[in-house]
Amino acid sequence: MDPVIVAGAGPVGLTLALALARQEVPCVVLDEGPGKDEPRAARTVVLREDTVALVERLTGVRLAGLGCRWAGWRSMRRKQVTREVEFDDADPAPLHLPQHELTGVLRTALARESLVKVAVDSRLDGIEQERSGVTAHTRGPGGTWWRGSYLVGCDGPRSTVRKLQDIRFPGRTAVERYAVATLRTKLPWTDEALLHRMPPWRTSGPSAGEVVGRPLPDGVWRLDWLLPPGKDLVTPELLVNRVRETLTGWAEGVTPSYELLDTGVHTVHHRLARRWRVGRVFLAGDAAHLLGALGTQGLEEGLRDADNLAWKLALAWHHGPREALLDSYQEERRSVIAARLRAADQVLPLLRGGGGLRSYVPGSSRGHDALLADGHLGRGALGAPGAYADSPLTPGPLAGETAVGTPPGSPVADVRVTAEDGTFVRLRDRLGRGSLLVVLIAPGTGVWDRKHWVTAGIMPRLAAAVTALPHRAELLVAEAYPGAAAHTVLLVRPDGHLVSAFSGVRPADLYAAAEAALGGAATDTTDTPRDEDAEARAAAGSR
Repeated sequence: MDPVIVAGAGPVGLTLALALARQEVPCVVLDEGPGKDEPRAARTVVLREDTVALVERLTGVRLAGLGCRWAGWRSMRRKQVTREVEFDDADPAPLHLPQHELTGVLRTALARESLVKVAVDSRLDGIEQERSGVTAHTRGPGGTWWRGSYLVGCDGPRSTVRKLQDIRFPGRTAVERYAVATLRTKLPWTDEALLHRMPPWRTSGPSAGEVVGRPLPDGVWRLDWLLPPGKDLVTPELLVNRVRETLTGWAEGVTPSYELLDTGVHTVHHRLARRWRVGRVFLAGDAAHLLGALGTQGLEEGLRDADNLAWKLALAWHHGPREALLDSYQEERRSVIAARLRAADQVLPLLRGGGGLRSYVPGSSRGHDALLADGHLGRGALGAPGAYADSPLTPGPLAGETAVGTPPGSPVADVRVTAEDGTFVRLRDRLGRGSLLVVLIAPGTGVWDRKHWVTAGIMPRLAAAVTALPHRAELLVAEAYPGAAAHTVLLVRPDGHLVSAFSGVRPADLYAAAEAALGGAATDTTDTPRDEDAEARAAAGSR
């Protein structure tokens, strides 16, 4: 079968290609550039725990050595601290790193991957698709036609793929604009990120705004100043003045020495593509959505796009297309981004209005600071990882379902589990392999050798039910899971979202939930034949 064509070699395209290769799907990555990225100190990314785990799982590289995990977070208004957060194991800090470091790690991993070909200096200019596949044409020194099974446009906000498919990209232009400077200096807050609204040295007017300081390794900081609405030119003199007045204000009158490394202007747009799938062509990342106001991270949502789409494309590539499964990518991811944009649209007038009754309501400024912190820290409606509560892959009501601390459709907690070979691993380490995960909650198993309990109690019956599922699944055992009683069985998708939880071993319910998570029963003639014997075994096991 033909490889999957990935148009675009940014972090999202590279992540998608790696995720597909890990599931034994060959890929061609069309890279417009020379195959390497120019370092830009002012271009950084903030990743939360789930996306850090995704990249580390795919690359085998610990990202902590490339970035900075914040020791804490503080919000200030004028001279008053309004909010402080200390991070710990239960509430891990975001990871802040230069984007070129992230891209470099992904490129290095791809260079070792025999299933991925990166075609440099290849600019896409034509797409043709038919029932059996898709053909893409590139121009450049090696301009040629490429044949693929599917094509995914990860080619950024000016996506050629989106334009060739005539997909509208409505939204709002220049929602927010920031002046950015990256510099090496010493601030009063070591490794602690800061949001400072209405700093006392800028006490009035539309430019009073806010400044965000986020640490990087080696004493480097990225500072972002919210600019007033408009298209006023941001000159080098203006940026230097902002740097000096901010450092002087934070140091209480004495300007600390600093080394200016890079500057820029970051303009935030909010847009959402009308469609994310046209036949065998998909969109992901900035080609499908633009967001980023109020501290939210658009790149991180692009990585989640790749994680969601990879296992669905891999299943279709290996076993034939299940249209409902492929359609679910747009339904799940687009709904999450749409909700994020709606939340930002509702909050923006409150935070940026600059007047009205709300500005005089006691405590309102603290509430506003909390909303902004949510965006920066990946919490709440503005920043938390999206859940697929209304996903078409959610099974209908099943008699044996039970509630746990994770609602169906939400990302599972990263608990310690025992793998089939008896080793202890993190649950997130088993994701991204294309397999469903079945997790049994069995207190006490962690202190006994696996050989003593793998053939005891309900384990043999559960193992038989897992073997009978309509898709390969891995059986894991955890001593505990938030909100789960003993003998609870969790069914988890390959991308780490909970399908269902059951009280005890219920083979027929488990089978029904697994089939729903795969988009329903296979109906295409090219699909893998339905295993009626397996269904019969599952039904028999439930009696």
